[in-house]
Amino acid sequence: MSRNQGRKTKAGGRKATRASSLTTADLVVLSLISERPMHGYELVKEYERQEVADWASVSRPHVYYALQKLADLGYIDSVELSGKTEPRGKAVYCITRPGGQALSVALSSEEWAQNRMPSAFNTWLGLSVHARPADRRRVLAARRVYLDEQIAKEKQTAAEIAADIGSRARIAGVMVGLCIEQFETELRWLGKLEEALLNR
Repeated sequence: MSRNQGRKTKAGGRKATRASSLTTADLVVLSLISERPMHGYELVKEYERQEVADWASVSRPHVYYALQKLADLGYIDSVELSGKTEPRGKAVYCITRPGGQALSVALSSEEWAQNRMPSAFNTWLGLSVHARPADRRRVLAARRVYLDEQIAKEKQTAAEIAADIGSRARIAGVMVGLCIEQFETELRWLGKLEEALLNR
């Protein structure tokens, strides 16, 4: 990468940098490894424990792809931990200084706060004027069941987070609280939606 990459151009734009090419999966992996060195299996277990799929579009296979990419970029490196025996063939990764800098740069953009992702339900809602009344009732009932299930799940997660002393526990608690409030708000709003859709 040249020294000029990442600097503003005369036209006011910004050239691409290696940090800006990082995917969400790359950033999640960098973030998790920055908390403590881990091998791939541990990383996937931590991904599952923190329910990453609920707050980021990252699958388990993405985690393994990201490990290789980040190692190739020099953003993570394999290390030997004294006094700890790792399974044969299991490289333990830690974040490097360039990796930490890349993570910081990638998280500095205000674009993170300026988008909204349409859900499948919102897409259905926008098209629902063409659905048969019986199908509208069925889909809305399914959404109500889904919201009830998600509220129960997130309340259980909140209880588990309250007992966690990890570095993410505080922000995780706030995130889960927001999810619960959003689901509860939508559940109340669903009554108005049902009236609008079913009493046409």
